[in-house]
Amino acid sequence: MESTKRWYVIHTYSGYENRVTANLERKIHSLGMENEIFRILVPMENEVEVTKDGKKKVKKKKKYPGYVLVEMIVTDRSWYVVRNTPGVTGFVGSGTKPVPLSDYEVSQLFKDMGIETPKPKINLKLKQVVRITDAAFKNLTGTVIEIDEDRSRVKVLVAMLGRDTPVDLDVSQVESID
Repeated sequence: MESTKRWYVIHTYSGYENRVTANLERKIHSLGMENEIFRILVPMENEVEVTKDGKKKVKKKKKYPGYVLVEMIVTDRSWYVVRNTPGVTGFVGSGTKPVPLSDYEVSQLFKDMGIETPKPKINLKLKQVVRITDAAFKNLTGTVIEIDEDRSRVKVLVAMLGRDTPVDLDVSQVESID
């Protein structure tokens, strides 16, 4: 199974999201599983309601009724504990193996809910030579020409077909060579 902590989606009976969260938190503490199951989150969003007297009222609403996010390391034991929590119908994924959310999906969910996700520290410098580790340009090397810390992006100049071409990448898609 997985050995790193990732976010997973569990399906619950509709309306049981908060009850499942409370039951799971109790189980984690009673079984001492704080090192395997870390955070439980019911995705919420703000909804603006206009009252009868014309005033606007902001109300929290479940973004995905029937679903709860769990940050965990999937082991046989942690899978069993989550799967057998009252109100949980199963993990979202194919068959019995849960499928983790991608980093992009997690950052978008958190952004939509107004939760700040920690930005990765960028250990790159301008004019540094890097190797691209992901995407269409995998294993090509290039030179960093621009760093956007706010968006966690870098622009890398890659030699292709005898020309230098700038490529915009996420910092997780490059690694330092030196």
